[in-house]
Amino acid sequence: MEVDDVEQNLLQQFSCMGTTDHEVLVSQLRKLVGDDVNETTAAFFLDMNQWNLQAAICSYFEFQSTHKLPNMTLVQDVTIGEGESVPPSTNFVKTWKVSNSGEDRWPEGSYLAFTGGVNLSSQNTVPVLPLNPGEMTDISVDMNSPAQPGIYESKWRMATPGGSYFGDTIWVILTVAEGGTLALTQQLTHFNALGSVIPNGSSPPFNPFAGQTNVRPHLHHQDYSQMGP
Repeated sequence: MEVDDVEQNLLQQFSCMGTTDHEVLVSQLRKLVGDDVNETTAAFFLDMNQWNLQAAICSYFEFQSTHKLPNMTLVQDVTIGEGESVPPSTNFVKTWKVSNSGEDRWPEGSYLAFTGGVNLSSQNTVPVLPLNPGEMTDISVDMNSPAQPGIYESKWRMATPGGSYFGDTIWVILTVAEGGTLALTQQLTHFNALGSVIPNGSSPPFNPFAGQTNVRPHLHHQDYSQMGP
């Protein structure tokens, strides 16, 4: 992408503003260049050009023309229970299958970054192992639903170690509602997976009541408090 692709009248308007507020300049550069630049990268190019907005944009596009970014394609949202609502203040996991759809291996230190909306995770970044071209992997993020029912959006993107975004944008659109079942679905799936396979050479767990009839174990009151409905 060349500088000519940016509307010149916008560049002139911003250059004439003469603002020295660094936060405003960072915001303006990101607005002009797009979502591929985070705040750290925008501040870097502005600082390198004495916080001159037009010069910083020119430097950014010049850099982009000589440094090819990796690529990532979102293959599928493979979250267990995807589409189900979640109860308030409940832990759950989002999982996406992604692929390296570019021609180069992802650099060491690449990560998935929260970039906008409501952060439903305690993490802002999640490390991702480098993929060779054509390889796929699953990326999981532990999340917690907000306390108030409603619909929440969260945006995530892959980033290089230097903070440059690449590939598809990953959106989380979450419905929080009383009686939501997504977390329960994930828990049941997890328990089924734990109990579905007996390792080779292992015997089934000993059942002390096997072969007995009409035997009912005595339960103390404290046992009832630990039982589910």
